[in-house]
Amino acid sequence: MGLLAGKLLGLDLPQTPSGKRLLTIVETDGCAADGVSVATNCWVGRRTLRVVDFGKVAATFVDTQTGNAVRIVPRRESRGLARNYAPDARNKWEAQLLGYQRMPDDELLLTNYVTLSTPLERILSRPGVRAVCEVCGEEILNEREVVHEGTTLCLGCAGQSYYRVSGPANAQSPLIYLLPTNWVCSLTTRYQVAAMSCRRCQPRQITVMPGSPSDWRP
Repeated sequence: MGLLAGKLLGLDLPQTPSGKRLLTIVETDGCAADGVSVATNCWVGRRTLRVVDFGKVAATFVDTQTGNAVRIVPRRESRGLARNYAPDARNKWEAQLLGYQRMPDDELLLTNYVTLSTPLERILSRPGVRAVCEVCGEEILNEREVVHEGTTLCLGCAGQSYYRVSGPANAQSPLIYLLPTNWVCSLTTRYQVAAMSCRRCQPRQITVMPGSPSDWRP
């Protein structure tokens, strides 16, 4: 997929270690993502590879200079066709291994030019840009914050968290409680709670900092 993307976008792949022209968005967190990384030299740690887990062996390749993008996915029938290109294969796995190398691109892969739903500039962000969430106090990189009614929130505190805090792992960790939507943070200063008014918080939550009364409950 990566090599075909290079042909369609007019890029020499894999890109050089210092190159960041190609951005790749893979739709699985499985081994296919590693194969795409090797073929393109795009990596999560270099911010040239993003994982959007749709559970699909598919990827979108974006030329960050031109904005052109192509999405590539294997054809479902390619597994069966592989045997035609590897009649000497000893088993199904070997037939696919050899057949995929010999098949024409248009029999192996489906390609479509696409337009990203999120602007490329938003995905790439700007180097050195940082913000601090006003609820949990954690630092936010790459302009991933959300501003709600003038308040800066991380995505987790804005209601998109993939986890729920069950308790602090050490004495210095804050403990975040989710609150009913009609609850008002009237005890904020009294109990050393770092939070905004719950009327403005999405979702409703407060962060109890170390030093708060141990028997305090929301």
